[in-house]
Amino acid sequence: MKLGRLNHVAIAVPDLEKAVATYRDVLGAVVSAPQSLPEHGVRVVFVELANSKVELLEPLGVDSPIAAFLEKNPAGAIHHLCYEVADIFSARDRLKAGGARILGDGEPKTGAHGKPVLFLHPKDFCGTLIELEQE
Repeated sequence: MKLGRLNHVAIAVPDLEKAVATYRDVLGAVVSAPQSLPEHGVRVVFVELANSKVELLEPLGVDSPIAAFLEKNPAGAIHHLCYEVADIFSARDRLKAGGARILGDGEPKTGAHGKPVLFLHPKDFCGTLIELEQE
């Protein structure tokens, strides 16, 4: 497995509209339309950058894992980093063989870009939640 480019940095926010206004109106960023991802329990937008993206995400309901994250970080905070990989299945298998923990059932789910994604346990990666996305 070889990591590809940094796809995005995800920031959990308590109010997506307010965060969009800050990035769009204060920073002059181009921001995508909101997208609900019920399978992941979030509503997201992407801030387009020349070399990557910033994902702003808010909880989609009280059972969202982001709701619990925001209880500990009420103003919002960086939630995860997303790296691209050429083959998500071989990456998963290599990581599992090396003792890394894959969150959920270990099977890729469809992410916001319509591509397979996996999340890796933060305790295995320097305290950082890692998302892998198929290139």
